[in-house]
Amino acid sequence: MSSEAVQPYQRITQDYAEQIRSGRLSAGAKLPGIRAISAEYGVAAGTVQRALAELRIAGLIYSHQGRGSFVSENAEKPVADSTALAIKALEAQVAELAARLDRIEERQGG
Repeated sequence: MSSEAVQPYQRITQDYAEQIRSGRLSAGAKLPGIRAISAEYGVAAGTVQRALAELRIAGLIYSHQGRGSFVSENAEKPVADSTALAIKALEAQVAELAARLDRIEERQGG
């Protein structure tokens, strides 16, 4: 996949996944806040939130409302390669879209 084809949220996801797997971010380490990551990558907060969601789906991080996001205890183990991570992300996106479609259909039909 060429770098032009990589979405900004995917770049952030890949960068943080690599930092976690390489040990630069160890279990329990706190990730920078959404504003800091947004400024670092020059993207909107929503883009960062999507990347963090992908990392949560992959089991690499967990988040606490108001406290931030942290590296999962089992994240240093090779949980998934980049292909598996991409598949999990796509599965989550499909599930989210299906739920949105269901809500739209309920509003229109109800």
